[in-house]
Order: sequence, then C-alpha cells, then structure tokens
Amino acid sequence: MKHLSLIKFGLLAAGLSLFGTAAHAQQVLFVVTSFPKDLTAVYKKAFEAKNPGVKVEILNKGTSAGVAYVREAPAASKPDIFWASAPDAFEVLSKDGLLAKYDGRNPAIPAKIGAYPVNDPQGYYYGQALAGYGLMWNTRYMKANKLPEPREWHDLIKPVYFGHVAVSSPSRSGTTHLTVETILQGEGWTKGWREMLQIAGNAAAITERSFGVPDGVNNGQFGIGMVIDFFGLSAKASGFPVEFVYPSVTAIVPANIALVANGKNPDLGKKFIAFTLSEEGQLLLLDPKISRLPVLPATYAKAPKDYPNPYGGKIKAKVNFDSALSEARYYVVSSIFDQTITFRHKELVAATKAINDAAAKLAKKPNAQAKNLLAEARELTYTPIVSEEKSKDKEFLILFRDTKRDARKTKQLTGLEEYWNSSAKKNYARAVELAEQAAAFAK
Repeated sequence: MKHLSLIKFGLLAAGLSLFGTAAHAQQVLFVVTSFPKDLTAVYKKAFEAKNPGVKVEILNKGTSAGVAYVREAPAASKPDIFWASAPDAFEVLSKDGLLAKYDGRNPAIPAKIGAYPVNDPQGYYYGQALAGYGLMWNTRYMKANKLPEPREWHDLIKPVYFGHVAVSSPSRSGTTHLTVETILQGEGWTKGWREMLQIAGNAAAITERSFGVPDGVNNGQFGIGMVIDFFGLSAKASGFPVEFVYPSVTAIVPANIALVANGKNPDLGKKFIAFTLSEEGQLLLLDPKISRLPVLPATYAKAPKDYPNPYGGKIKAKVNFDSALSEARYYVVSSIFDQTITFRHKELVAATKAINDAAAKLAKKPNAQAKNLLAEARELTYTPIVSEEKSKDKEFLILFRDTKRDARKTKQLTGLEEYWNSSAKKNYARAVELAEQAAAFAK
C-alpha cells in the first residue's frame, strides 16, 4: 500500500510538473481592434482551437482610441496586432513608425479592388476584408412613419427625414470617418460638407459610438442610419426588420490588419494574420453575425444567395478612395465635424427645422424678399467653416496631426477650434432669425 501511495504521489507530482510547464509555455497574442465582439469572438475561438497553448486577448476600441493606444502604450503593454476598417488610420500609424513591415501576402488575394490596392504597397498592413458604406433603415419604422426608402446620401437632406436619421461622429468612429471622407471625396469638399451638415441637421442624434447607429435602427429608436455595410448586412441576416443599400457615391476599401512594431510576439502575430487571410479565416466572415466581404474571391462561391460580391460588379462604387488624402486631413475632418456638428448639434437642428418650416410655408405663398432671407439662412447654416483652399494648406494640416506640439501650437489649435465652435453657434442662431423672418412673409 505504501509502495502504491508513493507511485500515486509520483504520478501526481509529474502531472503537476507538466501542468506548470504547459501554463508557463502558454503564449498570449494581444490584439487591439475596432471590430465588434461578434466578429472578434469568432476569430479568437477559431485561432485558439487551431493553436493549443495560445491565448488571444482582445481589446475592443474605437479606431481613433485604438490608434492612440498603439501610439501611447508602454513597451510592456504594446499590442501585437492592430485590426480595423479605416485604411487612413493605418497610414497614420505606419508613417509614425508604429507598424512592422513584413511580407504577409496571400497570393490568391488580388492586388487591387477596382483601382484601390488591397494591401499596403510598402508591406506595413494587409487587407483582411472589404467594406463599403451605405444606408440601413428599419422597415417597420419607415412604414409606421410613412417615409420613403432612401437610395442616396443626398436623399437624407430632404425635410421628410427630419428627426428620423442617426449619425455617429468621425472622431469616435473610424467607419463614420470613412463614410464622411467618402462623401467629401465623391462630392467635393464644399458640396460634401454642405450635404453632411444638412444630413446632420435632420439627425435625431449624433451617437457616441458607431455601434449606437445600427443598434438604434435595429430596435426602432431611429429610422435610418449611415453605417458601414456589415452593420446592415449582419442585422438583416440576424432577422432584424432592416434593409441596407449602397449609394452610388460610395467606395469599396479594405479593412486592414497589421503587425505592431515592438510587440511581444511578432511570430505569433504573423501566424494570426496568415490565418485571417487563409481560406479558413476568410470563410468566417460569412458568419451571419459578421457578414463582412472577404478579400479572397474564392470565398464567395460558398456565400449565401444574393450575398454582395465586390468582385462581381454588383456593388456600383463611384468613388476611387484616396487614402493618402484622407490620412493627410484625418484630424482636420474630425475636428470640423465635432466643432460644427457634434458639439453644436442642438443649434444645427434648430436652424434646420426653422429653414424647413419656412421653406414649406413659402412653397404655398412665394415671396421674393423671403426667398432671399431663406437663402442667406441656408448659407450661414450649411457653408463649411473651412474652405476647400484652406483644407489643402500643408501647414494648416500639419498643425492638426502634429503629435509633438509646443505650447504655442497647442494654443493656436485650441483657439482655432474655439473659433469654429463659436462661429457655428452664432451662424445657426442667426439662421433661425432669418428663417423666422422669411416665414413671417407667408402669413
């Protein structure tokens, strides 16, 4: 019995020793991503199952917050992978020397989608999925409110949609930033901002995160939302009463994945990237909860019927997205949006309502003087605070993206943003006055 006990003790000790070795040998892959947990959880489970002894830790952050984390994290907390939809965010990180260059291409994935490179030509990041931007709406909400189904961005400027639209802020959402930038590139700086200001004026809310828009449309809080395609496609696949459409002024661009410079596990990071680009990893994108567009063309042969295929010509994207242009004015666009829309949304909505009300009255009782007053109100409300010429000024752009500002530059930037904010407030208030004066002529 004593001999048997010794054997048992020896086996137990050996087992504990093996366990300790296994625990010690466990590798941790640290991923920072803007993608929702419905997506990241699927990839985490699949990769861990394929690689015993590996634990994938996911930190879900908005794109801007994710970029800031990669930039500011101490060496001990550096992530191995950055994974997000916004190509301009990767341009920002690569130019700052925060991504690791290596050859991670899958030769079965095309070099371009239309005229747009799928992978970074320099090898700092790789297209892992494709994304387009469009409109989703709740069919029950639209029917209950007798609203027509929109097809283009400019449809949302119509008074009939006042109070029924939801938008997020580009400073809080990389996908919203791409949506706004797509409109600016597709329509031009001035026309694009005029359109964006009018849409925001019709909006019921500027949500704090991009997820707030599709969630609000799904549950009927909002009628229509400006979203990246997978929000609309996955909601529809999950049974929500929603529809999604790609406007003609849209772009198809890669959602990227990259190896972070000086991460703890670069080899494991490369292995994870390779998995996401493999046929097995690409097929995961077809999961109804994910519903993203794979970059691997062969994947679409196994996609559900009527699944959008960017390689098949079904998505008519007019905009040849310029990521270099987007990257150059990344922070400027976000700041303009916040100072004139996000932080002054209440005033913008009030001006838009006054303009809509006056226009409706003047349609029944036209008046030349009132028409001029209303035109002035519209110019004050919807003219971009920064001219197209100024938006191309290199020193102006550098001021916003300079991460090492001195006290003088910081003061200059703060003063400029305060001026935009106060000017927007003043302009919207004056627009209300002018619109009300115009409406008075129709009494």
